[in-house]
Amino acid sequence: MQLPRWWELGDPCAWTGQGRGTRRMSPATTGTFLLTVYSIFSKVHSDRNVYPSAGVLFVHVLEREYFKGEFPPYPKPGEISNDPITFNTNLMGYPDRPGWLRYIQRTPYSDGVLYGSPTAENVGKPTIIEITAYNRRTFETARHNLIINIMSAEDFPLPYQAEFFIKNMNVEEMLASEVLGDFLGAVKNVWQPERLNAINITSALDRGGRVPLPINDLKEGVYVMVGADVPFSSCLREVENPQNQLRCSQEMEPVITCDKKFRTQFYIDWCKISLVDKTKQVSTYQEVIRGEGILPDGGEYKPPSDSLKSRDYYTDFLITLAVPSAVALVLFLILAYIMCCRREGVEKRNMQTPDIQLVHHSAIQKSTKELRDMSKNREIAWPLSTLPVFHPVTGEIIPPLHTDNYDSTNMPLMQTQQ
Repeated sequence: MQLPRWWELGDPCAWTGQGRGTRRMSPATTGTFLLTVYSIFSKVHSDRNVYPSAGVLFVHVLEREYFKGEFPPYPKPGEISNDPITFNTNLMGYPDRPGWLRYIQRTPYSDGVLYGSPTAENVGKPTIIEITAYNRRTFETARHNLIINIMSAEDFPLPYQAEFFIKNMNVEEMLASEVLGDFLGAVKNVWQPERLNAINITSALDRGGRVPLPINDLKEGVYVMVGADVPFSSCLREVENPQNQLRCSQEMEPVITCDKKFRTQFYIDWCKISLVDKTKQVSTYQEVIRGEGILPDGGEYKPPSDSLKSRDYYTDFLITLAVPSAVALVLFLILAYIMCCRREGVEKRNMQTPDIQLVHHSAIQKSTKELRDMSKNREIAWPLSTLPVFHPVTGEIIPPLHTDNYDSTNMPLMQTQQ
């Protein structure tokens, strides 16, 4: 595809918010050098085509103002409408976005942002992103397609890459073109490269950070990775000296001479800065040496033939059922012999029990039987055992019913009064 001339030259008039151009920072922002930043910023349009470069930060803004005209009743010119709108983005034919593409929208009243760093594996392959807008008041929906045509960069990847952690920024604030341009301008003044690209932006929450408390206007923090074509400056390498490393281990701020160039707008945690020199990286590929734990090459797998001999499982079935059944039957017979054939009987029990205990037991049984018989007829007289010993009027002792030589061994404890 033939690209327009301003794409190649980085025309300052081709602002990234209007489409697919590069953005060139003005000398007032970057100092005495012109800064060409290949960061893609585009506004939403129906079935749009954008052309980001591999390894360079890509940002696409989903504006609520544009989608307001998609939902009936259509607002008239000059009419103000503030319906809550949310967005859902996914790769066409899939439920989610590509791995390199992220999306953020804080509230239904703010714009959504797609951002990420395209990979070299997707160069030349159109990536179609389906964007669905939801009006949370009317429940209407509108869908547009964003066609991402990833292009290869001649200087990708840049040999020197630095990742900064900015404490006082959220990811959506850092994605704004003005804020990102100011940060790259500050890095330009410190690093002094000829080419400086924003490679990627990552929220601290995606790196395992904690959600800040809603006090004192605390921010989540954001990681910003930039790349350049010249070695790191002495200021950036100050964090690697032993004194600053010791201060970082003690959770103290290191002494960095160029921190004042960022402090006016960006609060950088210099202990978390990462400097990567790709020119010194050695390939980590190692030849596999066969030894213990690695099986020798057995050649191609040969499955068994289809003409297998049939196997008789009848014997296995009998063994599986007969052996447990026989064991269970033997145990049942042993238990039945113990429970039924080894009982001592009542006579043997009485022979081994003392006489006094049997007498007491017999008396209790007789008394229990008499009480049960009496409970059947409530109108009979009171038992003798409940009558008073003394006369209730005269107080004289009532003589017993029988004499002292009367045999009362067979007389029940309670008798019916005649």
